[in-house]
Amino acid sequence: MSNVNYGLWYDFRNPVQWRQPFEEFYAERLTQIADAEKMGFRSCWLTEHHFCDDGYTPSPLVIAAAIAARTEKMRLGTNLMLLPLHDPVRVAEDAATLSLLSGGRFDLGVGIGYRQMEFDQFNRKISHRPSLIEEGIEILRRSWSGEAVNFSGKRFEVGDLKVTPTPETNPKIYLGGMAEPAIQRAARVADGFLSTGAIGIDVYNEALEQQGKSIQDGDVILGSWAIIAEDPEAEVAKVADHVLYQSNEYIKWGAFGPPDKTPLFENAADAIKNGLYELWDADMAVTELNKLLKTHPNIRDIHFWAQFPGESVESGNKRLRYIAEKVLPRLG
Repeated sequence: MSNVNYGLWYDFRNPVQWRQPFEEFYAERLTQIADAEKMGFRSCWLTEHHFCDDGYTPSPLVIAAAIAARTEKMRLGTNLMLLPLHDPVRVAEDAATLSLLSGGRFDLGVGIGYRQMEFDQFNRKISHRPSLIEEGIEILRRSWSGEAVNFSGKRFEVGDLKVTPTPETNPKIYLGGMAEPAIQRAARVADGFLSTGAIGIDVYNEALEQQGKSIQDGDVILGSWAIIAEDPEAEVAKVADHVLYQSNEYIKWGAFGPPDKTPLFENAADAIKNGLYELWDADMAVTELNKLLKTHPNIRDIHFWAQFPGESVESGNKRLRYIAEKVLPRLG
């Protein structure tokens, strides 16, 4: 299990009802991440959305560069970036630069997206998502090869163009999704699968085998929604409003199905019972994580929400210290 990284997941939401000045907000979390590396956390994953009232980060690669400057060994990644919204050549340039700045510690996780307003603003058709992401991934790979891209597809044309500088260590490209076609696409075109809450790992591994690959040919990067604390029920009571906010905002956006057909949770208890959250103390966390790793030996990273939206850093730090002291040392 020593080849598995345990890390943190950030969306950098700063909701109005709990708002801090954004400079202070970012500074506190960068310090938290640097301190977490010293505690033994070995990865940090950033996600992306746009035009959100709570400031959900639109610029994960910028933040990743700041984290790279504050850390030494921690792996950095996106879980995930919305590749269909972007020019893949520009993403390739930024990701290559970030790999060089971080000493090869960066991996690029991408997904197709689901918010109509984001596609409208960036002049993309949401119906084009499959071709946008598949062509985008191909352009990323060609851009990091050191050779001319020379790509012609349905959505993109890139000519006899070399992207420089090229990374000394190419970022791995991970692809997320919950629907079966997206998971099968990850097995076909990506280096690994971004799993939310352990959803879809079996489907992914079956898809690898159907394509004649070993499950060791595809990494699983697991974004866990577990809340790990000495008294998980008491912890949830303390952060209830923040947990409920996180769940319901994703529902409003359509992350878990059409918003008009997916009801909001009325309270945090409902969100915990019917959402992706799991409540673990240290013993349960060790048992459940070891079970996951035994069942799915190609899991390479498991990361947890470091902060719920609007929660204070001090509150989040207590959970991080508990995990670092009571869980990580027992995971090999």
